[in-house]
Amino acid sequence: MSFTGALKRLLTVDDSMLDDQFSLADDDPSEPADTYGETPQPETVNFTTAENKTDTSKKPVSMRTFLRRATKEYEEAVEKAHVGQDDEIECDIDEMKRRLERFFHLPQNKDIVIREFRVGVDTKAPWRGMAVFVDGLSDKNVINSAILEPLMILTHVSEENPRRTLEYVVEKLLPSNQSQIVNKWSEAVANILTGSTVLFLDRCNGALVMETKGWEHRSVSTPQTENVVRGSQDAFTENFRANTGLVRARLRTEHLVTEIHSVGNLARTDVAIMYIHGVTNPKLVREVRRRISQIDVDFVLDSGMLEQFIEDRPSMLIPQVMATERPDRVAASLAEGYVALFVGNSTYCLIVPVVLWSLVHSSEDSNIRFLPGTFMRLIRWIALLTALLLPGLYVAVTNYHAEMLPTDLMLAIAGSREQVPFPVVVEVLLMEFAIELIREAGIRIPTVIGPTIGIVGALIIGQSAVQAGIVSPLLVIVVATTALASFTVPNYELSMGIRIMRFAFLIAGAVLGFYGIAILFVVYVVRLSMLKSFGVPILSPIAPSSGASRDVLLRGPLWSMNKRPSFLYPLRSWRQKPMSRPWSAPTRKSTGKEGGET
Repeated sequence: MSFTGALKRLLTVDDSMLDDQFSLADDDPSEPADTYGETPQPETVNFTTAENKTDTSKKPVSMRTFLRRATKEYEEAVEKAHVGQDDEIECDIDEMKRRLERFFHLPQNKDIVIREFRVGVDTKAPWRGMAVFVDGLSDKNVINSAILEPLMILTHVSEENPRRTLEYVVEKLLPSNQSQIVNKWSEAVANILTGSTVLFLDRCNGALVMETKGWEHRSVSTPQTENVVRGSQDAFTENFRANTGLVRARLRTEHLVTEIHSVGNLARTDVAIMYIHGVTNPKLVREVRRRISQIDVDFVLDSGMLEQFIEDRPSMLIPQVMATERPDRVAASLAEGYVALFVGNSTYCLIVPVVLWSLVHSSEDSNIRFLPGTFMRLIRWIALLTALLLPGLYVAVTNYHAEMLPTDLMLAIAGSREQVPFPVVVEVLLMEFAIELIREAGIRIPTVIGPTIGIVGALIIGQSAVQAGIVSPLLVIVVATTALASFTVPNYELSMGIRIMRFAFLIAGAVLGFYGIAILFVVYVVRLSMLKSFGVPILSPIAPSSGASRDVLLRGPLWSMNKRPSFLYPLRSWRQKPMSRPWSAPTRKSTGKEGGET
């Protein structure tokens, strides 16, 4: 091929090629939707809704009309996706099988297993049945030994007046420890998808659900983001029931209640609401239940998605729901009167409501004495303010308030910046961007080399930037100190919010100096004072002020924290006696009780 021909092909477009390309917008009614797979079954449900059609009209509509139309289209799509599932289960086994093939798109769908069998040995009048389960979610050994073997081999059904009912099967034939009878198709389908085995029997207008969950999952391991020195070393896993069991193992009380709800229209996700009856305020439980029940979405994958649906102000950088991977912290919060939320296969549990001060607390604070605990709290608060304000203060002092520094220090700063070609705010932004880049790369790089790349990258970039005269040595110290301080904050989402707000304070300091930082700080504190988490002001119990324990900013003595947080309005405000150390003379003196035991 000549050079001119190749150049012509490069600079021209053949329109005929566009006709051969695949497009999702093309709608060919002559080709049925189920032509893939082997021996497709005719689909009797029409999923063509207004939501799926390509709308080429550009006529503007009002927002109210748009919302009404979108809501109608979504509800229509959801209704057609679950058509027939609200019906009662039939008595005919053949009709049951046809329904199951339509619901689960058989035989194209290879995950659904329908095992047909006959109940009893040497029975002249066969009693047909079938067990339905999801391959990969159910334990086949349990199905074989606890369902199929008892029904097919160990059962002898009498010919004279046989009691062929589901109740008889549950009471006499099956040894399953968890079983229930359902009468609607929606209940049967939901239980099949959760890993249970559903048993259908001929001439029985219902189905028998048996617990056979047994998919592969990760075992309990150490926490990844909330490590402690003194405290438990287990964390939540992707197993829903294992997570609730870890909390129950710590709170061995009959008043611990676990409600399980389902969220999602396309695929249901289990959401557990856990609280202590008689301690947690019932209004808080009802509010949590109301917000979860009103979530109308196709699918909720993780606790982070649920958090965004139920929090009060998603636009705020401060988290209004606490996410933790530690069972001991969840148990301690439940004992205080909080509500815990477990979501499907998520490794994090949500605790509501939340106040700002609890985001700086660590789960090991209660395991150490109050003086070291107070020192650690002070370190965290100083680190939080450092991570938030230090770069902005550096820019403000350098540009506007040089007279506040000692002369020698100011001359040293000026000398270090003598060869730097950029303004100080550009210098800080470059280094902050480099630190954020290294931090994000350290997370995405494989675990084996991630920490090494982060440390080596920071050292090489910092040293090279100083030698090239791009940044000053003092700025490298400032940015490194800021990064270390941000890692000291225990809550990951609060740390992320501080990292973002740091740039706002940096710009405010570059524009107006200390005045800009002070104005922005006051504005944000005012906004925080108006923010609530499930009806609780996020600055409680300081703003508004209310009587509470001494475990807020600092770590108070454990024996003096007698009451639960008053801002939760718990049903039981006292969590221990006013004098919990009656054998100690100093304690009796501090509580005003001298003398013998009380």
